[in-house]
Amino acid sequence: MSQQARTVTATAKQGGILDVKSLVLLAILLAAGFILNMTLGNALGIVGIKPQFIIAAYALAILLTDAGLVQAAVFGVISACVIQLTTSIPGLNFATELAGALVMAALIKANINVGGKNITPLVAAFLTTLVSGALFAVCGTLIMGAALPTVVDATPLALLDPLGVAGGEADAFTGAAVLGISGVALLVLGTAVFNAIVVQALFFPLEKVLNK
Repeated sequence: MSQQARTVTATAKQGGILDVKSLVLLAILLAAGFILNMTLGNALGIVGIKPQFIIAAYALAILLTDAGLVQAAVFGVISACVIQLTTSIPGLNFATELAGALVMAALIKANINVGGKNITPLVAAFLTTLVSGALFAVCGTLIMGAALPTVVDATPLALLDPLGVAGGEADAFTGAAVLGISGVALLVLGTAVFNAIVVQALFFPLEKVLNK
């Protein structure tokens, strides 16, 4: 009977949406991510690199707890609350980080190996950051006043010609939009690569520590 009770308790902790252990882990990672954003993130911003350690933090939390979709959604919303302290568009991150967290939870179920090495954290963190960043960029552009047709027309051009070097018959306004979105696209891609490397590098050491 005692063994059965322990088994049920362990199962509940592993599958719980708001179990204390998972929340404490998330809180620690978010605190570290927030501090890194305010220090290292701002320093790297001077040279054009803008890491988002909060995204890396909840990505790690989802990986380390093997979170399901519901738990990941809770992690995303909590992370968005922290981001409100520094965001340029209040409220938008609740949508972007929710989407990012759900992408992360879906991708961690895959077992992506290259040359016998597990790169699931790398791929999942990259796509999570890409989804979150792209949503923030597009929605933020709309919120700040750009017309939807301009964003829709300019985004494919920005992706195909991120440096804005191609000519063509686009008018000056659309050309400016392409250049602006191209800059944002490069920033989002750079951030996604940076976060992917951070999460891949930290996941396995943290997993070993937590499993001791």
